[in-house]
Amino acid sequence: MLKWIQGGISAVTGLAEPEYGKDYIHTISDKLTGKQPYRATTRDDFNWLNPDYTNVETATFYFSDLDTGIVGFAQIIHSSIIGFHTAAQFTFRIFDSKNPESLNLWTSTKLDNFRPEGPNFYADNLSIELSEDNTTYHIVSNVNEQSTVDIEVTRLTPGAKAGEDPTTYFGDNIDEPWGSMRHTFWPRNKCVGKINLKKPIKSEETEQEITTEESTEESTEETEPSVAYEDQEIVFTESKPAFSMFVLAFQGMKPHHAAKAWNFVYMHTKTHSAVLMEYITPKSYANTKVSVGIITSDDDVLTLSTTNNYEHLNTEVDEIGWNVPKDIKVSISGVSSKLSDEEIAEKGSEGEKVVAVIEAPLKNLVERVDVMGELPGFVKNIVSGVAGTKPFIYQYASDDFCMQVNNGEKEQGLGWAEVTFISQSDVEPQQDN
Repeated sequence: MLKWIQGGISAVTGLAEPEYGKDYIHTISDKLTGKQPYRATTRDDFNWLNPDYTNVETATFYFSDLDTGIVGFAQIIHSSIIGFHTAAQFTFRIFDSKNPESLNLWTSTKLDNFRPEGPNFYADNLSIELSEDNTTYHIVSNVNEQSTVDIEVTRLTPGAKAGEDPTTYFGDNIDEPWGSMRHTFWPRNKCVGKINLKKPIKSEETEQEITTEESTEESTEETEPSVAYEDQEIVFTESKPAFSMFVLAFQGMKPHHAAKAWNFVYMHTKTHSAVLMEYITPKSYANTKVSVGIITSDDDVLTLSTTNNYEHLNTEVDEIGWNVPKDIKVSISGVSSKLSDEEIAEKGSEGEKVVAVIEAPLKNLVERVDVMGELPGFVKNIVSGVAGTKPFIYQYASDDFCMQVNNGEKEQGLGWAEVTFISQSDVEPQQDN
């Protein structure tokens, strides 16, 4: 979801669009009505698209250690503005959900001499490579001394996508769309390897988190205050691996035109994993909700659903002006991944269902990301207030997320949730069916 930040000038400027209506959005669900929505991914599904028009692609590897409560992600952001200017960034977050004050580190580093090659990605002091058998990603990053990474993410279940083409298209002609959104997943994986950190030591005068952003496009002549650091090594072993969720995302249009809000959650228990990614379009595209939810066992995908519900509970307007939830309840309900198109057509609503309910208190705020604040100053001055946008990303993580699958026992696990607000709307979202 942090791809919103790195979209560049073209990704955050432009006037509000007219109200085109439902006929101008062609969602993943449109192609899957009455069919099996789940498809296992192939190696080619994780090739970088790298088109010659404005877009942002992200590869995000989340990790969660159920024993220690350590959670975070390593992410590549690759963006292009009309094919003329291309940039890449490595972002990294690590957070101790059991002891939030002890570890909450964020780094964001501009990449040099970068190049996507099929499903792989390379830059100076960085490589991300997918094994030929399509089972393991090896992520090595030495681009920022505060967060050096050498981890392997190995699939425990098949990958997952919504239909053969998991893309939602915007425009009046699906063959020549003016925008698109696409997601492919590895929903449950194991993560082994090492992460070496240099944590800023907070002074007694402030409790504010110290973060770092190296090699940004803007330079400053101000002298930065000296900061002391302490070393910390995080190790995930074969005998005690972390769990992981991986998503490759493509956004081929201005983000505030594609969505007015995003909801995201993933969680792992010892026996199940679940992930839900959804966005709600502005009223220019009929406030349409586009949602993908996945439930897995320890070694298989149980269902992929495009009809899900992400409830914001106990909401309260904060000082920013957004109605922020204190709790969430997420329902994922789909047909069994084992049913064929023919069986679904024959059985209809009587087909075998798989249902998961996730309940979580949003007590550990990892960060409230001011998207406009992350933009270079001259861009922020240009786009401030454009189209009524006021984008903020609220990130949460804790080890008391609860999941219940098919009315079985409730399982407690480690989860990550994001609630993103981009623009206001007085119209309730319409579920895409």
